[in-house]
Order: sequence, then structure tokens, then C-alpha cells
Amino acid sequence: MPRFGRSRPGRDHNQLAAVFRSGGRSPVTSAPVMNRKRIFLYTLAASLGLLFGQGCEKKTESGGGPAKTLKFSAIPDQDKKNLEKFNAIAGYLTKELGIPVEYVASSDYAASVSAFRNGDIHLAWFGGLTGVQAREFVPGAKAIAQGDTDPAFIAYVIAHRDAGLQPSEQFPQQLGELNFTFGEPQSTSGRLMPQHFFEKAAGLPIDQFFKNGLNFSKGHDATCDLVQAGSFQAGVVNYSVYDKRVTEGKTDPNIVQVIWKTPPFADYNWTAHPDLEKTYGAGFTDKLQQALIGMTAQPALLGVFPRKAMITAKNEDYEGIKAIAARLGFLKQ
Repeated sequence: MPRFGRSRPGRDHNQLAAVFRSGGRSPVTSAPVMNRKRIFLYTLAASLGLLFGQGCEKKTESGGGPAKTLKFSAIPDQDKKNLEKFNAIAGYLTKELGIPVEYVASSDYAASVSAFRNGDIHLAWFGGLTGVQAREFVPGAKAIAQGDTDPAFIAYVIAHRDAGLQPSEQFPQQLGELNFTFGEPQSTSGRLMPQHFFEKAAGLPIDQFFKNGLNFSKGHDATCDLVQAGSFQAGVVNYSVYDKRVTEGKTDPNIVQVIWKTPPFADYNWTAHPDLEKTYGAGFTDKLQQALIGMTAQPALLGVFPRKAMITAKNEDYEGIKAIAARLGFLKQ
């Protein structure tokens, strides 16, 4: 006759099934294998698991399971402290969209484009160039919003007061003789468009115009700091970053002077991934666009950018940027 001792780990569930099929008796021996207390506890645990599992999940609007977190990023054009303010944007979008939204930091401009291209993020605050790159690499991606100043953005050429340059409306040809720095290599206002305007004004390729070679800082804040410290005699920056730093006392305009302003060009934008419609349902991108434009009523949020309003954007707004980027070799796959 079989001996019944302590069950091996993992066998109680099989025994329980046999008990239910045989009315609480062993199908082999007809002897009880579990007392009623153990059966009750197993049943209670299973029921509670189902109850809490269903109750704790946040459903999507279509009721198709827990809502997937929408992850977004922003090009790291400013210092880390300013970029951390995008967590407030995540909180705002979570409330407006009814789904969890998370800000994901990017190490550099190229990393933000790669994350969008790979589907690791589905929304990004891009510059003009990085937005064009992302939409070129991801068919169906759309520019859906931009700041009120972004359709006609400009860059400042700044110089240390000891560099011997004076503010002028004419392009400073002597700039090519100085120790100069661009911003991030993939920056629209810190590299692409200034390079375009410099080459056009000088009639030379950029590497021939600058006699001391090409230099790049980590971003607009870094460029301002490097020029003020005298590490570089001149550089080029996002005008809004420079103006804000002067207002906040971080850059001294008596030391770091604006000597030339570029012609206007289109720049920053919110770009949405086409998979948003698949994940959250048809019409979600339009809902997201309205939420972004709705930040116009939130001055504290707009200060993150900084902008006074968010307005609609479309891919066609950046055709000029796309043409220049293609000519200069910035759209290689």
C-alpha cells in the first residue's frame, strides 16, 4: 500500500486538483489527502489574487489591459538642472491624457534620435535638425507642436570682450581667425544653421573658414561659460538660452557680447511617433497635440523651454532645415 508522507515542493497544486475531481478523496486510495482548512486557504488565496490583480491594474481607454507608459525625451541642450524640469511636463501630460507619462533623459542629441528611432520613446522635444532626422528615420512621425518663437528662431554669435570684435549687422569675417566653438554637433542653432550662414557669408567650407579647427561644447550653457571664462574667444548659441542666462545673472553681457545675429530659421518642435495610434488608439496623437498646446495656459510649465505659448506644427514647417541638413550630410542613415 502506498505510503503518504510530506508532499514534495510543487505537488500540492496537483493533489488539490485531484481532490476536487474526486469530491475531496484521493482517486487512488479514497483516503483524505488534505483537510478542509488547507483547501479553504488555497481557494481563498487564489480568489484574492484574482481580485487584487484585477482591481490594481489601470486600464486603457479601450479597456484592453493596463495602460502602457508613454515615454518622452528632450535634447540635452541645457544643463542637467534645467532638463530635470521636464518631470513637471510628464506630470501635466499624465493628468491631461489619463495615462502614465514618464520623462527619460538623453545623454546627447544623437541618443535622443536613436531612442525615438528604436521605439524606446514615442514623443520628443527636438531641435529643428534632430526633429528632421527623427522623422526621416521613422516614416509616419509627425511634428505636432512648437513654441511661439520657433517658426522664426535665431542664434547669437557671442565673443569675449577681449576678442576685438564689435556688435554689427554685417557678418564678422575675422571670426574665422579666432579660437571659436560651436555647441553640440547635432544642434540646429548651435551648429547646423550657423554653419550654413557662415559658409554662405564667407564663401568657404566651414573647415576652411576656421583656421584653428572646429570645436564643439556640450551645449548652449557650456558655450556661454567657456566664452566667459576665456577658454574660447567666440562661439554661437541659442538666443533664448543666452537671454535667459543674462536675466538670471549667469552670463555677464559686459564680458560676453552678442556681436552678430543669424537670419531666422525654424527650430524646436514636439515630434510624435506613429506607434502612438497603435498603442493608445486612433485619434490619440490629436489628443496629445491639444494637451501640448494647452500648456499655453501654464506659464510655469512654459518656463521650462522657455516659451510664452505652444502652437501647432507640421512637418512642412521644417522643409528648409531638411534641405540644408541633406546638403551638409546630416541625414545619413
